Amino acid sequence: MQWRHSLGHLILASVVALVLTLLMICVDAQARIAFSSGRAGNAEIYVMDADGGNQQNVTNDPRDDRHPSWSPDGKRIVFSSYRDNNRDHNIEIYVIDADGSNPERLTNNLTEDEYPAWSPDGESIVFSARREGHFENDFGITYEIYVMNADGDNEQRLTENRNNDWDPSWSPDGERIAFHSDRKGDVVSWDIYVMDADGGNPQKLTNNRHGDYSPSWSPDGERIAFMSTRDRDRNLSSEIYVMDADGGNPQNLTNSPGGDSGPAWLNSPFSVFPAGKKFTMWGRLKQID
Repeated sequence: MQWRHSLGHLILASVVALVLTLLMICVDAQARIAFSSGRAGNAEIYVMDADGGNQQNVTNDPRDDRHPSWSPDGKRIVFSSYRDNNRDHNIEIYVIDADGSNPERLTNNLTEDEYPAWSPDGESIVFSARREGHFENDFGITYEIYVMNADGDNEQRLTENRNNDWDPSWSPDGERIAFHSDRKGDVVSWDIYVMDADGGNPQKLTNNRHGDYSPSWSPDGERIAFMSTRDRDRNLSSEIYVMDADGGNPQNLTNSPGGDSGPAWLNSPFSVFPAGKKFTMWGRLKQID
């Protein structure tokens, strides 16, 4: 009886391993990366395979399109665009299908709405915005963090302070949002903050006299990578750091005189996403596990 029990476990483990391997191969085969490029004379949104192949231009407008973020199902891309720039600094958030069709404007303001990021459940989009009514300092109207439904409805302001909050990033479980802020008010000394998804319980994670920017969550939600200029005293422009999700245990990962920036975790759902049914199968397996 014990031998049969062990054999059954062995067979089950082998089947699960085979299925997971096949699914991971399928996911890798379908993975796509969205990015912004100025190769055509102005910034446009492109997509490509994870190995750099099959590059395709998915937006085509005389004005810049930047900051793409995939929907969790891989079917749509949200981005910020200057195409409605009838006056200076009018940036709006748009969404398109992954093949570039069906562009829709989600915001409609005469200031800036940018840095959108899709929530892991696909229901919401968080973004940075400059709006009339925000505090205005010596550098202009400040940025705050907003969230809206994925169709652009039900905008809600999540932060409210006298300085700038920028570049929000969802945690993988959708419960928290990381961002960088210059709450010292000098547009130089930026720090990484985290808050609940409803804007509550803000916590400062870093504290130095230079700048920490562009937080990116690890897939397990345990760590946050970010860009920092804290090494300027050593004549280094910017470096990549990683820390625990509570701000502890910061570690310098790079050491380049030319500067390193824009950290993004491998297989981050905000930079690389498989498309179609195979992603749905993979997602269900993860939920079962």
